[in-house]
Amino acid sequence: MANVILVDSKDYPIGSMEKLKAHQKGELHRAYSVFLFNNENELLLQKRAADKYHSSELWSNTCCSHPEPGEHLTTSAQNRLVGEMGITTSLQSLFSFTYKTEFENGLIEHELDHVLIGKFNASPLPNPAEVSDWKYASLKEISNEIKLKPEQYTFWFKEIYKRVFKFILSN
Repeated sequence: MANVILVDSKDYPIGSMEKLKAHQKGELHRAYSVFLFNNENELLLQKRAADKYHSSELWSNTCCSHPEPGEHLTTSAQNRLVGEMGITTSLQSLFSFTYKTEFENGLIEHELDHVLIGKFNASPLPNPAEVSDWKYASLKEISNEIKLKPEQYTFWFKEIYKRVFKFILSN
């Protein structure tokens, strides 16, 4: 399993640790979340594969992961987009935020998450080891679904999707 970049609260690297161990100990580490929108301002969502070690079979943003030590954040995100969704597109940084949550299996996500956005108007070619389903959805559709079935979405997605849509819809 890959290593993650441990960071302080200002995103300064302070070391690295094996990814699962960092999630077991709840260490703050660098991550990213990618949001791809089509020309109708619909977000491309993915449903995480059943074999994910946390948040499996939950809907989330287009792609998310962690850069490895020495890896540029945007390059890592673009490579991960290809590996998870079969997508190549340019990305721009939007904002970053920190969150911490504990999962039922005892793992702790404590991440300084960089949110990246981009455009994509086609059907993805998802990797079934990473993604079990996908769909495009509007802010209204997503908000309604989260209101009715919040347990079907990842923690981090519920924390940030409105901020990302606010940016997209204002531009």
